[in-house]
Amino acid sequence: MEAALRKKQGLSGTVYKRKRLPAEEGLWVFVLGDTTIFGLFFVVFAYYFSLQPDMYRASQAYLNVNFGVLNTLLLLTSSWFVVIALNAVRSNLREIAGRFTLAAIACGAGFGVVKILEYREKIHADITPMTNDFFMFYFIFTGIHFVHLLVGMGLLIYFWRKTRAEKIESSELPKFESVAVYWHMVDFLWIVLFPLLYLIR
Repeated sequence: MEAALRKKQGLSGTVYKRKRLPAEEGLWVFVLGDTTIFGLFFVVFAYYFSLQPDMYRASQAYLNVNFGVLNTLLLLTSSWFVVIALNAVRSNLREIAGRFTLAAIACGAGFGVVKILEYREKIHADITPMTNDFFMFYFIFTGIHFVHLLVGMGLLIYFWRKTRAEKIESSELPKFESVAVYWHMVDFLWIVLFPLLYLIR
């Protein structure tokens, strides 16, 4: 009966596996919820920007665009390294996966250092979340993103430690994919934050 049905559907002689969504299903619920919350943040920011456009534009002039560009390049590069590492895991190339995961961690650490330098620059200029609404949003948005970055780096370290095991079980692949998806979300959120805070006037 099953063979006849497959023949009727043009599937005779071929074994087809049901496609699955990469990563753990629960992570996608988290990603959807997290990006929705950030989306609401962005809408609120845009609304208050429209109320005081001159003040917001004047405040933007105090942001260091070079820092923002550098951090964008670091995160984009780190996401590329994570893609390579994940593909290496799928091919059971543990050494390559480990190297590129470490490279991604280094890029994430670089982002953190640049962001701390940027915060330091603002504080030395007496710019704090209490300065005005723009900088309140700036510190809140980038601060929440920074926490996401730290969590992501912790997950990447877990990824790296697993690549040092003697064997990577196929059942663990969804965990690696989940780490990659989370890190790409961190990257995506910054790609939206960067133009919103630094460029759009």
